[in-house]
Amino acid sequence: MKLVVGLGNPGRRYEGTRHNVGFIVVGELAKKYSASGQKNRFQGETAEIVVDGEKILLLTPTTYMNLSGASVLAARDFYKIPQEDLLIVCDDLNLPLAKLRMRATGSAGGQKGLEDIIRRLGTDVFARLRIGIGSPPDGWSWPDFVLSKFTKEEIPAMEQAVARTIEAIEGWVREGVQSCMNRYNG
Repeated sequence: MKLVVGLGNPGRRYEGTRHNVGFIVVGELAKKYSASGQKNRFQGETAEIVVDGEKILLLTPTTYMNLSGASVLAARDFYKIPQEDLLIVCDDLNLPLAKLRMRATGSAGGQKGLEDIIRRLGTDVFARLRIGIGSPPDGWSWPDFVLSKFTKEEIPAMEQAVARTIEAIEGWVREGVQSCMNRYNG
């Protein structure tokens, strides 16, 4: 089994915000593969899909972004999922809008959810797929920006980014992180 985690914040207030792009991707992935077994557990919402014969547990932590590590750790340990079978999907305000970046390891890069996951797992050796949400315009603080919704002009690019992210996840399942990095980091 592989574990795909989409990061975000729970609740209607945060639906459709830049910070919730991980939730959006996992939700679309669940729809595409007609997810089953939806449950509230591991301080999150889980569902299962099968991609090319590989069972995937989808997880969206309900701990709020900055405490996502507790949920990821609980699911990983319960299923004894090896680090190489863990993928975190999250937003990145250091990337241009809709740009993807896959990594097999590395720092949190200022992303508080990733920071908590690294701290709780005790390692930064796990795949992460970041989706660019752009940078705050002049006069905006980064917290206000990440909690804002995409503009009407940005939505088409983000819809394409979500579709490409799903393709990247499917590639990661089939071929692994290195192949995915080669294909989607351009």
